[in-house]
Amino acid sequence: MATRRTPKLDKRQAVDTALRLLNEVGLDGLTLRAIAKELDVQAPALYWHFKNKQELLDEMATEMYRRMAAGQQPSPDATWQERLTASGLGLRAALTGYRDGAKVYSGSRFTGTEHAVRMEEHLRAFVDAGFTPSQAVRALTTAYFFTLGFVAEEQGVVPLPGERREGYDVDERAARMAAFPLAAAAGAELFEDYDAGFEEGLRLLVAGIEARYGVA
Repeated sequence: MATRRTPKLDKRQAVDTALRLLNEVGLDGLTLRAIAKELDVQAPALYWHFKNKQELLDEMATEMYRRMAAGQQPSPDATWQERLTASGLGLRAALTGYRDGAKVYSGSRFTGTEHAVRMEEHLRAFVDAGFTPSQAVRALTTAYFFTLGFVAEEQGVVPLPGERREGYDVDERAARMAAFPLAAAAGAELFEDYDAGFEEGLRLLVAGIEARYGVA
């Protein structure tokens, strides 16, 4: 009688499955057991590649970065302002394509050095524009942290494009907070048109960096 062999499990296949399953169940529902079931393998098969869930999240974040970078190529002639803006817009677009994308990405450790290529390009462009290396790092990371935080808050309301959690009806909120007119009116800015809000936030960042470091 032939021995039944466990099918080989490719690490990339597991990550691709995890990212697809993430959109269905969210980060809380994403477990190694659930991924194994989706792949029709036993859970221990995944432990050959990932010791724990955090190692899986690190690999997922790395793959998210690879996909994002493959679809973006900054112009070598772009100004630092254009680079910073395009980088923020690209990261937000990538993260909002996954349920809990910002949570997966934030705090994860890239498993390779591919990200260093783009990072080196950005830092070099900023230094060439007149920033010190320290200022370049601070400017880029501030925009990066703003983007992660913005998307995390956005996905608390809009988990995926086209979805919206209950409890964020702007008109209902305004009626409930009628005694606080400015706070009531703020709902439209806080919970509607995230595209416009994010782009304005980037403009504020660029203006602040220009003013702080004196690099136009």
